[in-house]
Amino acid sequence: MARILLLALIFWVLTGPWLGKRFGRKAMLTLSVRMAVIFGGYIVVLGITFVSPGQMFGGSSLIQWMSIGIMGAAVGTYFRWLDRLRSKAEPEDTQPIEQTAAALSEFELQRYARHIVLREIGGLGQKNLSKARVLVIGAGGLGSPALQYLAAAGVGTIGIIDDDTVDLTNLQRQIIHTDDRTGMDKVRSAQLTLEALNPHVDVRPYKRRFTEDIALDLVSEYDVILDGSDNFDTRYLVNRMAVASKKPLVSGALSQWEGQLSVFDPAHGTPCYACIFPDPPSPGLAPSCAAAGVLGPLPGVIGSMMAVETVKLICDAGQPLHNELLIYDALWGETRKINLKRRPDCQVCGSTGLSQTSTISSSSD
Repeated sequence: MARILLLALIFWVLTGPWLGKRFGRKAMLTLSVRMAVIFGGYIVVLGITFVSPGQMFGGSSLIQWMSIGIMGAAVGTYFRWLDRLRSKAEPEDTQPIEQTAAALSEFELQRYARHIVLREIGGLGQKNLSKARVLVIGAGGLGSPALQYLAAAGVGTIGIIDDDTVDLTNLQRQIIHTDDRTGMDKVRSAQLTLEALNPHVDVRPYKRRFTEDIALDLVSEYDVILDGSDNFDTRYLVNRMAVASKKPLVSGALSQWEGQLSVFDPAHGTPCYACIFPDPPSPGLAPSCAAAGVLGPLPGVIGSMMAVETVKLICDAGQPLHNELLIYDALWGETRKINLKRRPDCQVCGSTGLSQTSTISSSSD
């Protein structure tokens, strides 16, 4: 057996790298041809041993040769599994590099160069970002970092809805606003910041309440919805409208030292916000930031993560926070995930359909 295996090894080496180095790569046999020859020889040896069970071919019995075959099959299966993992981890662009580069202007190639070199985004992903339309509910603590990073990332159209004005108490954490804009509409202040950051982004401010009479039409105009509101009435209405329009909802919340984040998209099999929180908490159990306080940098952490999840959704990169709730504890520097499940009896995304909505305010803290 040892001699036969040695001959097979010599054949594998000579018809591969050695042959290519001596006579050029064109002289090399392809991997499939080399494997076919080895496999064919093995079948011949196995057949001879099977036909003449009383004799030992190459000094080995039929059982020994079959054991070699099983080991070879196991090794081959392992390497095929590795190849599949590599192909999933390294998706190929659907467009040639030249076409993708040509689709971007020289300005875009320079401004978004650090995105384009990322394998998971590339030129195609950056083009998708420029065509994307994202609606952000609230220009407060969570909306501030999310809006700025989305604009910097090159998201083509960004809608902002908020009926509040900039207050001095906001400036401890709402970094999109400045001291000299106290009393200004938050959507106008946010627009000024975003247009200064990236003048090529189309910013659409909506200075009004997020009410049922306009909610569905507004949400339907956008590809992804970000909920940065600070009250449960707004969150439930946003969730109902996102489910009705089949749009993914990136939802964040925070209080004191802790924040949480998830991506709700029932159109793709995930739970909705109401699946996890079917009823709002009793008054006093979930106090507002004004009542309970909030760490200034905490909205920056959660809001930035909301922007990350949005970019992932638009570029189809990685694994969004579907069916998971990410919780960040800033006081102890800990993160943890909770698995989420869809509720068949959910009043919003379950078999009972959409529930009634009401007129509410979209102000955010």
